[in-house]
Amino acid sequence: MTAENFFLYIIVFLYGIIIGSFLNVCIYRIPKGESIVTVGSHCMECGHPLKWYDLFPLFSFLFLRGKCRYCGTKLSFQYPLIEAFNGVLYVWTFAAKGFGVESVLFCLLFSDLLVLSVIDLRTMKIPFAGELFVLLIGMIVTVLHYKDWMNYILGFVFCGGFLLIISVLFFLLRHKNGLGLGDIELMAFAGLCLGFFPGLFAIVIGSVSGVFVEICKILKTKKNGRFPLVPYLSAGIFFAALYGQSFYDWYLHLVL
Repeated sequence: MTAENFFLYIIVFLYGIIIGSFLNVCIYRIPKGESIVTVGSHCMECGHPLKWYDLFPLFSFLFLRGKCRYCGTKLSFQYPLIEAFNGVLYVWTFAAKGFGVESVLFCLLFSDLLVLSVIDLRTMKIPFAGELFVLLIGMIVTVLHYKDWMNYILGFVFCGGFLLIISVLFFLLRHKNGLGLGDIELMAFAGLCLGFFPGLFAIVIGSVSGVFVEICKILKTKKNGRFPLVPYLSAGIFFAALYGQSFYDWYLHLVL
């Protein structure tokens, strides 16, 4: 790695943690129906407005030793974790895809999926506005690859249609819903971002990882019930977006 590339990755990481700070706002406020734009940053415990020097991603948390400056309440470790994780995702994306428009779009996609995953883990609900953002990214990606537009339309139809069929079959066999409409919509919109084969790749990774983790949890806790699917689908989308096409090319080279 050259010194120039190292410097660029540092900048990418800083942008990632800055946006990660905004993601925390979305995670906390969207489920409560609070505005993420018009209401200023404030302590979730005492409500005191935060100053600009309280809002440096990662650094403010470390400087304040994980406590609110005004009331002394311990701050959730989610704040630095989300910020740092988002920064790592951005560096990973640019390292895998190179410096270009598509990398920027995928970074925004992964940030949105990070918000949706945490909200789904907490509430078992998926904000529709977050799904629409995935659709917007997919439309832009399709336009960028206009010569291969049918591949992305097929990704949209297949990813959404596949989960819809699974949901219907599950309902017919068990007489209860297995997948939420939000999961189906999210995967359909993600298919528009990925294309056909990477979309298939995403479903396989998301389904296998979800089944494995949840079976382990059931064996440990002896409890069985609904579980959030978005985190697993998001993991599948992430790896499919960065490595799905490479895996497909390797597979074709192997069998042909």
